[in-house]
Amino acid sequence: MDRSLSAVGLVVAGLGAAGAAGQVPPQTDTDAYTRYELLEPGTAGFRIAYDVSATTPGARFYYNGIREGAEETVHGVTDLHTGGSLEWAVVDGAHARANGHPRAPDGGRYIKVTLARPVPEGGQGRIRIDKTYTDHESYFVDDGGDIVFSRSLGIRRNSVVLPPGYELVGCNFLCQVTREDDGRIKASFTSPGPAAVPFEVRGRILANRDEWAPPRASGSPDADGPGGASGVVPGDTRARIGWSFPERAFEDRDITYFLQPPETSSFRLFHDYTETRPGVDRYLNVVRAGSKASDPEATILDTGEKLAIETLRGEEIARRGIDIGDAPTAESEVVVIRFPPVAEGHSVRLRIWETYTDPNRYVLAGEDLVWDRSFGRSRNTVVLPEGWYLTAAAIPGVIDMTDDGRVRIRFVNPRPDEIRVFLTARRR
Repeated sequence: MDRSLSAVGLVVAGLGAAGAAGQVPPQTDTDAYTRYELLEPGTAGFRIAYDVSATTPGARFYYNGIREGAEETVHGVTDLHTGGSLEWAVVDGAHARANGHPRAPDGGRYIKVTLARPVPEGGQGRIRIDKTYTDHESYFVDDGGDIVFSRSLGIRRNSVVLPPGYELVGCNFLCQVTREDDGRIKASFTSPGPAAVPFEVRGRILANRDEWAPPRASGSPDADGPGGASGVVPGDTRARIGWSFPERAFEDRDITYFLQPPETSSFRLFHDYTETRPGVDRYLNVVRAGSKASDPEATILDTGEKLAIETLRGEEIARRGIDIGDAPTAESEVVVIRFPPVAEGHSVRLRIWETYTDPNRYVLAGEDLVWDRSFGRSRNTVVLPEGWYLTAAAIPGVIDMTDDGRVRIRFVNPRPDEIRVFLTARRR
């Protein structure tokens, strides 16, 4: 049995069985992210880049619902695996129901995307939809002259970019703030739970907007700020001068741990990762000190292709010219996953399975299962062993049950740092 047919995989197995019985499975997707770029105030317009991965096995189409009350202009749809353009059309609910989206309502309108290839079993069809909405209810100027973007957002990962020359003066949800290369201000957030967020962003025109221009590149002789014409950096400061950090909401790495009986100190995991750098042809998983990795598997989710894997240890790492960041020791271990080099404008989505054994972070202490491990990624999920119930979780998480009755805890960390997740559980 494929190891993916546990917890998350059981859903896919059920959909496949329904399709075999002659029923059309419901449309499913994952890893959705939306970027809203606010256009000039008074236009009620905002440009949307919507990234999403279709996951219904065998699906040839993906349907993106058009929100009621919005006027849409579709600029194009891209296959994120190859960078190629995809065919699309605007259709009604009846058409969607008859062509792969059985839950489409009568009054619905959809952007129907023809995928580049049928979604492989257990894989994904990754696309980006580029469109502009005009919606006076969602984007307007208030009586005080501030611009307001107010919209219920069901997608968990989102960002809103203000127009040029506007500052951010309000955001009603925990958000990360970054500045685009062209100087525009962006507020982004990741919702931890399944419910839609009534998100509101407020912007205010800068006094010098008429003279506003994108900031010069940092480090140029006349740039403002540290080292520039208007700032002096003290030599002994601890401030992180020039520190840049990624937009956390956009990060699409995520990992799920399936805990085995705690007496084994073992857990099966899968890690999803997208490689976008041209020419890169391998992924290196450096095993943490104190851990042992076994049973690795890897798949390109875009195509379903299985990949070649080898595990290197100690001196063999240096002999093969593998760079793991530090000089390898006798205890060093790295899992090398090779794939065709990424072409310019293409990307590859990988799913990597491994079993880890780590008695330093996962043990049975008396009657208690104890899990104590740091997570660096923004999205992490832990599934307890069968027959165990949760008794403590130091870091807040969203808790539910898998289809096979196991407790699942989802952790979302919107900050660019690690969280140290401590869990305990007992047998039912």
